[in-house]
Parts: sequence; structure tokens; C-alpha cells
Amino acid sequence: MLQPPRQSLQAAPSVPVPRAAAREDEEGPWHSEAVCRRDEAGLFFAPSKEPTAARLSREQAAKRVCARCPVMIECREHALVLPEPYGVWGGLTAAERRVALARRRRREAAVAAGEAGQVSRIA
Repeated sequence: MLQPPRQSLQAAPSVPVPRAAAREDEEGPWHSEAVCRRDEAGLFFAPSKEPTAARLSREQAAKRVCARCPVMIECREHALVLPEPYGVWGGLTAAERRVALARRRRREAAVAAGEAGQVSRIA
């Protein structure tokens, strides 16, 4: 049985890599064009025990930033595919993304059922 090569402890970097650099590599080139990179992350993610009125206001402010972003669609699709459980991504809150995903699943199921029905009528 093949075993993965062992890495020496000395090869590991002694200085942690900044989170932003790791996220850029993970999320792809669209992320570097995102308008939100220049904004405070607190605008897009809720602090703990945030009052409802403050949350709604913060989310609307985040959505305004998203509305002028050139990669809003790519960001939204990333958040739907992954799926991102928290924050405002691509102009959608976590709750809005759950609704969009449920709609997408229903639509895909309907298409699959329609295709299965067409196959059975042909056969």
C-alpha cells in the first residue's frame, strides 16, 4: 500500500499565512475584484446577539455595497454552491440564500422529473 510522503516539521512555515491570502487562493480570481475587500468585514457578518433593527440596517448597507460590485454574480454563486452559512454574499443574506437554494433544488427536481417522464413516453 502506498503511503503519502512525510513532510518534515522544518518545512512548515513558522509565520502564519494571513487569512486574506489563503481565501483568495481558495475562492478564485473573482474574489480579488470584489468591492467588499475594501470594506469592513463587520458589515457583512453579524456580531453576536445583534438586535433585529441593527441587523436589518447592516444587511441593507452590505447589499448596497454588493449592488455596485462587478463580481456580485460570481460571489452569489460561490455562496450558493459552497454553501456559505453566514453573512451577506452576492447581495443575499444567509436566509435569502436558503430560500434560493430551496427554489433551485425544486426547479432541478422538476426538470429531472420532466426528463424522466419524456424518457418513459419515448420508450
